[in-house]
Amino acid sequence: MTATVTAFIIVLILAIAFFAYSCYQRFGLVLKGKPDNRFNAIGKRLWNMLFYAFGQRRVVKKPFGINHFVLFWAFMILLISNTEFLLNGLAPDTISFSLLPDGAYFTLALIFDIMSLLALIAVVLAIIRRFTFPPPYTEAKSRDAFVILGLVAGLMIAFFGMNACEIAAGTDRAGVWMPVANWVASWLPSGAAGLDTGAQVCWWFHAIILLAFLNYLPYSKHMHVLTSIPNCFFKALEKVKTQPREEFKKGNTFGVGEVENFTWKGLFDSYSCTECGRCSDACPATFTGKPLQPRLFIHDIKMNLLKNADKDGHKELPLIGGEGEGSVKEEVIWECTTCGACMEVCPVFIEHVPRIVDMRRHLVETKAKFPEELLLLFENMEQRSNPWGIAPAERTKWAADLDVKPFEAGKTEYLFYVGCAGALDARNRHTTISLAKIFDKAGISWGTLGRDEMCCGDSLRRLGNEYVFEKMAQANIKMFAEKGVKKIITQCPHCFSTLKNDYRQYGVELEVVHHTEFINQLIREGRLKLKSDTDLGKIIYHDSCYLGRYNGIYEAPRHVIASATGSAPLEMERSRDNGFCCGAGGGRMWMEEKEGSLINVARVEEALKKEPDTVCVACPYCMTMFDDGLKDKEASDKVRVLDLAEIVANALPDE
Repeated sequence: MTATVTAFIIVLILAIAFFAYSCYQRFGLVLKGKPDNRFNAIGKRLWNMLFYAFGQRRVVKKPFGINHFVLFWAFMILLISNTEFLLNGLAPDTISFSLLPDGAYFTLALIFDIMSLLALIAVVLAIIRRFTFPPPYTEAKSRDAFVILGLVAGLMIAFFGMNACEIAAGTDRAGVWMPVANWVASWLPSGAAGLDTGAQVCWWFHAIILLAFLNYLPYSKHMHVLTSIPNCFFKALEKVKTQPREEFKKGNTFGVGEVENFTWKGLFDSYSCTECGRCSDACPATFTGKPLQPRLFIHDIKMNLLKNADKDGHKELPLIGGEGEGSVKEEVIWECTTCGACMEVCPVFIEHVPRIVDMRRHLVETKAKFPEELLLLFENMEQRSNPWGIAPAERTKWAADLDVKPFEAGKTEYLFYVGCAGALDARNRHTTISLAKIFDKAGISWGTLGRDEMCCGDSLRRLGNEYVFEKMAQANIKMFAEKGVKKIITQCPHCFSTLKNDYRQYGVELEVVHHTEFINQLIREGRLKLKSDTDLGKIIYHDSCYLGRYNGIYEAPRHVIASATGSAPLEMERSRDNGFCCGAGGGRMWMEEKEGSLINVARVEEALKKEPDTVCVACPYCMTMFDDGLKDKEASDKVRVLDLAEIVANALPDE
């Protein structure tokens, strides 16, 4: 055994031991999180990992994502080369690709040479980008980013130098199959003394950089190199549409007030963040200048976990309400509209919204700390089962001039769940009346609960008031069972998503359909005939977050608009799964925006760029936010807001 091999064995053992210790320390902290079963449906999870991690499906949606795709696959392929490099250092005479037959060796040499060049080009482009058109956050030009890029570039340069010296010295027969290394070798004096020494220097340079890179990863923002692939394996098998239930037992903690109260997946998410900024770019709160930035929110969770490591008693830094990096300010937690845009674009499937709602639960249920305007909301919900505290008798006023029948078990097919806004808000009552006319025209068997209808509890759950939500959900489920309700039509996407998804956690399976899908079905089946020449001018459609992003309903409302008007609607710059929130979700309907500009005004401005005559919505919250936004922009006399049901009602043929 030569001195070089002996020295390398010592260096390698020390490097691997330190790397193993670092991983043990870092990932040991993740195990402090609460249980979360992410090991079911292995086949589906493996497919997700292949499609999203190795296929880089979400990464390449952004233009510069192609550069990351190239760097990722260069890294993966060169992982084979670097593994052989390390093993060759241990046994140079017995472990080497050069011992393979010419065909296999030359093919590998060509692949590794080209991949190393592509990796170097990708690194150079990444550096240029950070100086010329960087992401809109300062960390993009941080020392950490340049250290990683420098190490990767150093690896490639050392690779070319090592192989070029061997080619020039005549000790590597694959020279012609390594065009880049061969070109570098052409600049070296062939057969000159010192080439062997140069190759050795480059070899050690490559080894030291490789091992330094490996050990730097657990302590850098590029820890995602180790965690992003498994995080795609652990992604939710369906879109995250709801929160886990809480057990209200004596001694239980509610929500998340300390970092260990998150599930282990929530903690693993924080290690997996690539800090690409896609989440913050998509966030309506960030876009309108509010303190919430999903990227920094996840970063603070990671830093809190690391700073409080092994401190089971007194925590160095509180998770909520502290100062500086690693603590989340309370106002940040309340700025979220739960629109899910951050989760929709995250390339490694971090679950931002559930973490925010977890912390809201802690503030509401444990600390009784929440924005002042929510106190009246919570009281009204608990006492009168609606946000405004209006008497139950008012729920039937919209039907005063209509022949609306009560739902009867065994006789009525569909329960029309009107919802609080549809029954009690003056503007949204027009949508409710339009739907009643549509149902009657199509010959639908439907009825309502009248004054017995209660709120579904959507806002309560998103705002973290899980205790009152659970009481409300159980009361509704009991009433549905007593009345024999099996099929429900809703006009509000929040009611739709809550009844369909959240209530399933309580063991009830209801067939819930939103009015956009229901009307579309009636049209397709020929049960609802429409005039196709309804003139409402240029119509632009706004995607509701809880209809589209949460439940995947994008095409049905567009098809209905085309059926009623004879032409497809205009599209917002941000639409479908890239849609922009109206600002009312997550309970924000009942709160004032005290920082930055108004989210609904930002969305209205986007709509007005297309010069529409009508904005079509399919949600009572969106209706209110667009109405208010148009007034703010002094455009309400030029542009009207209509629910899809109102457009369809206008297109009903005359009797």
